[in-house]
Amino acid sequence: MNSATNADESLARQAQQGDREAFLILYNRYLNKVYNRVKTRVPQTDVEDVVQDIFIAVVRSLPNFELRAQFNTWLYTIVNRQIADYYRKQYRTVNKVDEQVTLEDVDRKARTATSEQDKVDLQAQLQAALNKIPEHYQEVLTLRFVEQLSFQEIAERRHQTMEAVKSLFRRALQAVRSEIGEY
Repeated sequence: MNSATNADESLARQAQQGDREAFLILYNRYLNKVYNRVKTRVPQTDVEDVVQDIFIAVVRSLPNFELRAQFNTWLYTIVNRQIADYYRKQYRTVNKVDEQVTLEDVDRKARTATSEQDKVDLQAQLQAALNKIPEHYQEVLTLRFVEQLSFQEIAERRHQTMEAVKSLFRRALQAVRSEIGEY
């Protein structure tokens, strides 16, 4: 474990004991990372609300954080759950479209989208596909594309070999392609 990880766990312990300053340090340390992750998964109009919901969930869940996992792993689990909750709420009110779209169609539409609504619709479609794939696929794609980590850095963070991470990454991309095909 590196010193930043140790510091996070120490701050989490202090926050569990009611130290507001420790929580604020964690909040400030992770706010931009959480925001960046959320903005790749939900429509821009809802990003701030989802980020707020995430940190409310962190405050509520912090007493149950047992330090068996790294703080950032625990936090990103909450992030993923809140994003999933956001889409569950959205799908309760939206009718699903039965139209079939290929990955090439999505890519072409992304390059040629002229209106903001087209971009928002496309982003929602991609985000919905991401949210349907297994969490470990979501994580490896997020680490690669959002956090822009190398495969070696992802391997270190996940405690896996680089070959295993590359294989997971390929399977994750295929899973997204399969989900997009369902649209």
